[in-house]
Amino acid sequence: MQKIKNIGVLTSGGDAPGMNAAIRAVVRAGIYYDMNVYGYIRGYEGLIVNDFMLMDRKSVANIIQRGGTILKTARCESFRTAEGRAIAYKNIKQNNIDALVVIGGDGTFTGAHIFEEEYNIPIIGLPGTIDNDLAGTDFTIGYDTAINTVVDAVDKIRDTAESHDRLFIVEVMGRDSGLIALRSGIGVGAEGILIPESSVGLDDLVKKLEGGRKNKFSKIIIVAEGDIEGGAFSVGNLLKEKFPAYDIRISILGHIQRGGKPSCMDRVLASRLGVAAIEGLVHGKSGVMVGQIHKDIAYTPFSQAIKHLDINQVSPAWLRLVNILSL
Repeated sequence: MQKIKNIGVLTSGGDAPGMNAAIRAVVRAGIYYDMNVYGYIRGYEGLIVNDFMLMDRKSVANIIQRGGTILKTARCESFRTAEGRAIAYKNIKQNNIDALVVIGGDGTFTGAHIFEEEYNIPIIGLPGTIDNDLAGTDFTIGYDTAINTVVDAVDKIRDTAESHDRLFIVEVMGRDSGLIALRSGIGVGAEGILIPESSVGLDDLVKKLEGGRKNKFSKIIIVAEGDIEGGAFSVGNLLKEKFPAYDIRISILGHIQRGGKPSCMDRVLASRLGVAAIEGLVHGKSGVMVGQIHKDIAYTPFSQAIKHLDINQVSPAWLRLVNILSL
């Protein structure tokens, strides 16, 4: 087994709270195992344009509490091409990089999987995405912070909703996954939750509103941006037709869900997975994402981690819980 001396670390795709904590853990664990750690700027683009820096203990000091990523992030179209990946490989070989640690989500791991198969370079991934839509880990880095951001925002919206007897439709992130909407919706006591994985649609929501308490005009509906109904504005327009008596308002939380200081849970998860990534490389692992399942470290092949949440794969138990509590 080849001894790994120099590793590159990068963040790719959408940013997520806790990415800095993961970078910190990778750098410090790498140093602990007598490795040189190089940070690549703006994800895979950094591999192609050769934009990187040697990282030490000082370079990751005082970043565990910071949102975003000090290494910047980007979606790199060039890395999607064979020519772009060939340039990236040539650069990392010239820089004597023995292995990579990539922090990101579905797109990041898709690129890593192809790159690892083409050039046989050891790569381990860390699940950094607010969507929690990867197999091989109970929670992704950034998910806990994102749902707590939503809960905090909707709690404030609930105050004004009750003051004015308004029905608020709150759109949260989740183009392909409704897990932010699902968990935060339960957490705020939403009267309705619409997510792309569920067959429960607008007709069911209308029936629920029709059968609900007639003296309660303040309500919260949580809608994932990828819901089949078309998002908060589409839902709002349809409900205005059905319920003209309601004072309906729409709030799009947007990118506020990506920012902010990571929660303690995300900081600890990122720290643990960052160390596990380095130790995985030490023990010869490659082509895998490191995650945490039932409190234990688990390594899942990229091909199995990517896009596991197909339509209708949210547990019926969660949907039943929503139905019971939203009466």
